[in-house]
Amino acid sequence: MQMKQLLLMCLISTSLFAQNARQTTDEQQVWVGYFNQTRFSNKWGVWGDFHFRTTEHFVKEPSKGIIRLGLMYYFNDDLKLTNGYAFINHFPEEGHANVSQPEHRIWHQLQWHTRYGKIRTMQWVRLEERFRRKIKNDNELAEGYRFDERIRYNFMLTIPLSKKGIVAKTLSAQLNNEAMINLSKNNVYNVFDQNRLFFGLAYNFNSHTNLQLGYMNVYQQLAAGNKFKNINAIRLFFFQNLDFRKQGVKH
Repeated sequence: MQMKQLLLMCLISTSLFAQNARQTTDEQQVWVGYFNQTRFSNKWGVWGDFHFRTTEHFVKEPSKGIIRLGLMYYFNDDLKLTNGYAFINHFPEEGHANVSQPEHRIWHQLQWHTRYGKIRTMQWVRLEERFRRKIKNDNELAEGYRFDERIRYNFMLTIPLSKKGIVAKTLSAQLNNEAMINLSKNNVYNVFDQNRLFFGLAYNFNSHTNLQLGYMNVYQQLAAGNKFKNINAIRLFFFQNLDFRKQGVKH
């Protein structure tokens, strides 16, 4: 009996220690983004998305700036493969408090769309090869880059709020979740990177262009393993798909 009690006390102590060791920082951010997919032929198109994020009580400080470009190959209207490059500027934060950290990414993505009546889903799997500039101290960049790999899975559900479906001047409900896993051996303590959960509304200018506004929660594990970020964000994204094939422009 004494041995069982001792084991129970050890388990409870370990659990309490783990809870105390975990450090979670809460942040409030604004994420603004523009997404464009432009199709030039039955097989080829280009991808572009651009982002600006703030932090510290939503608007006090900049957080990140992102430019992402890619070349798209269409297997068909609902299945696409994209390869591209992205540049990310990480504005000063913990770990480089007085200097911005640049990052270069090579990325590969498989994206597919499914329809269930008037309801639509969009999914993608993205592999990223990340080259982040090394940090010497809070005030200075070091020579060279740290290499990491990350895989992302994104699921978006769109439910039209009009009986007509997703047509011009209507609203849709949006539910979006994206999970990210680190693949590099450098990520010893944070194989799980982050999860982003969004829900909001989309205003459909037409069937291929919409403006989304809503709430997003980001839960991220940092490199130390016991440090986490819990981000409450307002997200405003504009999506635009253009089609310049010979039969005319579709938008």
